[in-house]
Amino acid sequence: MTMISRILFDPLLPWPLIVLLAAGIAPVLMLALWRGLSGWALRGLAAGAVLVILANPSLQQEDRTRLNDIVLLLVDRTASQETGDRPAQIAGAVAHMRRAVAGRQDTELREVTLGDSTDDRGTLLLGEMAEALAGIPANRLAGVVLVTDGRVHDADRPPSPPAAPVHVLLTGRADDRDRRLSILSAPPFAILDEPVTLTVRIDDLGAVPAPGGGVAPLDVSVDGGAPLAFQVPLGQPMSLRLALPHGGMNTLQFSTPAVPGELTARNNSAVVRINGVRDRLRVLLVSGEPHPGGRTWRNLLKSDSSVDLVHFTILRPPEKHDGVPVNELSLIVFPTRELFLEKIEEFDLIIFDRYKRRGILPGSYLSNVRDYVKRGGAVLFAAGPDFASADSLYHSDLAEVIPSGPTARLIEKGFVPEISDLGARHPVTADLRDHAPPDDGAPEGGTGPGWGRWMRQVELAPGGRGQIVMTGADAGPLLVLDRVEEGRVALLGSDHSWLWSRGFEGGGPQAELLRRLAHWMMKEPDLEEESLRAEAEGGHMTIIRRTLAETAADVTVTAPDGSTRTLALTEVSPGRFEATHEGGETGLYRLSDGTLEAVVALGASSPREFVDTIADAAALAPVVVPSNGGVLRLEDGLPALRDVRAGRPAAGRGWIGLTPRGAYVTGDVTIRPALPVWAFLVLLTAMLLWGWLREGRR
Repeated sequence: MTMISRILFDPLLPWPLIVLLAAGIAPVLMLALWRGLSGWALRGLAAGAVLVILANPSLQQEDRTRLNDIVLLLVDRTASQETGDRPAQIAGAVAHMRRAVAGRQDTELREVTLGDSTDDRGTLLLGEMAEALAGIPANRLAGVVLVTDGRVHDADRPPSPPAAPVHVLLTGRADDRDRRLSILSAPPFAILDEPVTLTVRIDDLGAVPAPGGGVAPLDVSVDGGAPLAFQVPLGQPMSLRLALPHGGMNTLQFSTPAVPGELTARNNSAVVRINGVRDRLRVLLVSGEPHPGGRTWRNLLKSDSSVDLVHFTILRPPEKHDGVPVNELSLIVFPTRELFLEKIEEFDLIIFDRYKRRGILPGSYLSNVRDYVKRGGAVLFAAGPDFASADSLYHSDLAEVIPSGPTARLIEKGFVPEISDLGARHPVTADLRDHAPPDDGAPEGGTGPGWGRWMRQVELAPGGRGQIVMTGADAGPLLVLDRVEEGRVALLGSDHSWLWSRGFEGGGPQAELLRRLAHWMMKEPDLEEESLRAEAEGGHMTIIRRTLAETAADVTVTAPDGSTRTLALTEVSPGRFEATHEGGETGLYRLSDGTLEAVVALGASSPREFVDTIADAAALAPVVVPSNGGVLRLEDGLPALRDVRAGRPAAGRGWIGLTPRGAYVTGDVTIRPALPVWAFLVLLTAMLLWGWLREGRR
């Protein structure tokens, strides 16, 4: 604590009058001096005493407590500061500032550390600086020191420069170099079977040996598959044309190899997610003899604007024997050859609805349908009584792809379709119960999930291929799914699914079931029985494993920095296992359970932190230059601290300046008259009397 004293004046008359009175007294004293009067000095002192009395002086005493000057040290510890030897530079700079400020009198250091943002907004250094300065009194701030690489992402919103100097201790080195991969344009969705165009660019930044030339290799893989190789010219945008392999979300990973000596490989890869959509789902519906379900199938398919339907119906009943040749049964010749031989590959799905061999389609056509399935096509068989007859399609070359054969028995009694134990785990039927109608629509005494009954079913022979996901009468197979080489087949052992669409006894989810069947046969990733994927949100990801097995293997998560972590999965519903990965650095993560692999971008595959990694303080000029601060590279050495006056240059070679503020807080103030009034009167009287006596003797 320090005692400070000073004199205050509270004049009894306005200052102009006191000045005027002093101006009148001065000539009289000069005249007395010129005449040699002996008492002029004493009378002058008396006049001065009068002026002092009129000025009314007081003595003020303050008890002051000195406040420390504050030096703000803002340390950038975002992801880009972890490259090269920057962590060591940061540690050395922070330790040096602590020692240097501790050696100064009445000075304290306040440290603020800036970390990564969770939403990939980059380095918000200036915003953090403004927030830190708001908590420091302006009259105590001696200086601001920023330890950073200068790559800030809020330079468009600089704070008002403080009254103290702002200095930048720049990390990194002048010979740093880095290679950067950028995705300049990528559509959010694309039409299947049509090439999608993406624009990429690869740049060499920093101290590049031969900038502006050469090419760089680029690998592009979809969903972790075999990569496609390209050569991209450095420093120039290049358009790539790719085809999406399947519908739904496609994860495209772009990567270019690291070059020797570059700062980081984090910006050498990028991930783009493109939703593959079908322009139109081309469906060929082949109906046998007319029945109520035929119109239902047609209405369901025609109600979807994305379905391009070709419907072929056999109108001639089998009992009609009139000798009319087959090629004369229609006014317009149906293009069977064109559909089943020449253009069959153009169809995404073929549905045989209660169709049996009538001689309309030659055996070679059905053989071509079989080959179509093996090459990757999809066929749905909606079986009726015809499937159990001698003319069944099962007694043709299609038997090679039909997952189960008939026993020739036709079950005609009411039953409620049930989801099998396997079906409870299969994505096609896993949560189909959620689409049940209200309980009051269920048949009395029914054991199903609130669905209406079907009245007929073809008994399928046990021991067939495929996966039985629904059962019907007598717990026999009702819906069987199977994979045949590259294609997929579904067998529905009843022609009474249309009762659900008509709302019989409450109905059921026929439209939803057909939609899922079609998407499963179209190999939509969301309906795959065995799949591994992850959903990222913010700073965490949810790993999802679909499987028909009772258990799921642990998943190994490989982080962008190469570190691994093994997570155990928990079954959250039949066939669905999940695990959560919290936090971690942003970037591209790889998932593997030993069988399946997947990739997912947490935050961003190439975060904003790694768009520019070469140190540069140009973005900080709006706060450094107005404050007379400076930029010093840490690779040139640690700076000394000097005191500089406000407004003077505050940085030089090997040193940075701080402005001492001298702030204080006043604890107590005492004000009292310089002399009591009676003391002034005694002094004035004594001077006048002395002057009179002196003149009288003379």
